[in-house]
Amino acid sequence: MLFTSYEFILFVVILFVIFYIIPKRFQWMLLLLASYVFYSFAGLGYLAYILATTLSTYLASWRIGLLQTIQADYLKDNKEGLSREERKTYKAQIKKKQRMRLVFCMVFNFGILAVLKYTNFTILNINSVFDLLKVGRNIPVLSFVLPLGISFYTFQTMGYIIDVYRDKYPYEKNIFKLALFISFFPQLIQGPISRFDDLKETLFSAHSFDAMNISFGLQRILWGFFKKLVVADRLLVAVNTIVRNPDDYQGVYVLVGMFFYAIQLYADFTGGIDIAIGVAEVFGIKLKENFERPYFSKSITEYWRRWHITLGTWFREYMFFPISVSKSMLNLSKRCRKIFGDAIGKRIPVYLATIIVWFTTGVWHGAAWNFIVWGLLNCLVILVSQECTPLYQRFHNRFNVLHTFWYRLFQVARTFWLMSFLRTLDCYRNVGTTFRMYGTVFTKWNWNEIFNGGLLGLGLTISDYIVLILAVLFILYVSLASRSVGYRQQLARKPLTMRYLSYFLLIISILIFGAYGVGYDASQFIYSQF
Repeated sequence: MLFTSYEFILFVVILFVIFYIIPKRFQWMLLLLASYVFYSFAGLGYLAYILATTLSTYLASWRIGLLQTIQADYLKDNKEGLSREERKTYKAQIKKKQRMRLVFCMVFNFGILAVLKYTNFTILNINSVFDLLKVGRNIPVLSFVLPLGISFYTFQTMGYIIDVYRDKYPYEKNIFKLALFISFFPQLIQGPISRFDDLKETLFSAHSFDAMNISFGLQRILWGFFKKLVVADRLLVAVNTIVRNPDDYQGVYVLVGMFFYAIQLYADFTGGIDIAIGVAEVFGIKLKENFERPYFSKSITEYWRRWHITLGTWFREYMFFPISVSKSMLNLSKRCRKIFGDAIGKRIPVYLATIIVWFTTGVWHGAAWNFIVWGLLNCLVILVSQECTPLYQRFHNRFNVLHTFWYRLFQVARTFWLMSFLRTLDCYRNVGTTFRMYGTVFTKWNWNEIFNGGLLGLGLTISDYIVLILAVLFILYVSLASRSVGYRQQLARKPLTMRYLSYFLLIISILIFGAYGVGYDASQFIYSQF
């Protein structure tokens, strides 16, 4: 059920009416039922996977919490009789048992994700090796189909079980509430990846009809529809024309494709997140923001702090820090310090942890080499930038340009195009083709085609380009205007007539300029594939 489908709109409207009619104590139960109904539209068989994740996580968290209670009671009852060393030994024994439950839960759930998402990728690579070695056999490819949102709900759930293991908060005793946290339908398709201690504050609470809250939610939904239908789905036509015909569209067209895809991806992904956050807000539930004007970033590191924030936070807290400060990593660092010196030795944990995280980030995005190369290239740029920091500082100290407008604009443009180059691996989906297209940017000088009507051969008319320019400028204006105070809050202070005129114009823009109908296909959100 697509966010932009009539079925989804009808589904939310019916749910909205029932939600505010029934007794408040049943609201979270209704959301649980609705979430499973929503999920069942992707296929009833897929419910088995999310149910398996829910049940295994509940049992593991229950056991971890029970061991925590047993430890607290035992230490309290034997407060006087145990020495400090005995208490330490007992705690270590309990922690080991908890760790066993944690590991089992993570292996089971990441195992499901790995089998469904990466088995065929592994088989295809093994077959490639067999062909290279002229082995006269091949392993048959299996017919797996990824369940809806499995990467998102698996990461969200494993974050929960790790937090319970770390004793950040108690485990959720009500399995049905845990099931709602895992399956809450607005965030199933493409996130954001929520934290249990954040989401539970509003997810399980009773909600009264709040006109302002509902109005804000509806505005956010409309804004998401505008980005998706008016911008992303319109640009999709041109992007597909370029990337599906690499022999015909080279040189300057590769740059055009990069630029168009950067805008399309932003409008598509942030549009989907806007709809998700807006739908949740209509029901009084607060989801985390997932973007903070990423295309205004002045470095690639800053960019990844602003883009898909919840995923970056997950990797940082549950992978990077645990790996970089683990005992084995610290021991490796100590040995490297003795052999190579402090300068290299102290970098080893950071470098290895960064490489592992970015390799995993690439694999998370897709079971294909283009995503792996994309992740490792991001890692390379970040590490090189870190090593060049002293050079940057010396340059900035000598030339006082760091805080000037033009230099900041240069940094933003540099980051935008660097990320666009890396992101091209996502477009062509083939590493060899992507690098071949990179080469044509510098070897095929066909800039004149752009000024001789070449852009009109990409499937878009002059009217389409006018709509896109105006729509992108409008998105840029709203983004800049929201830097200190949210645009919805600013709009709420305007006269009633102006507010309703704004809503009306936005709705009319979506209805008139939305890319749907004859000649268009209702496109799935890009990040739903992950």
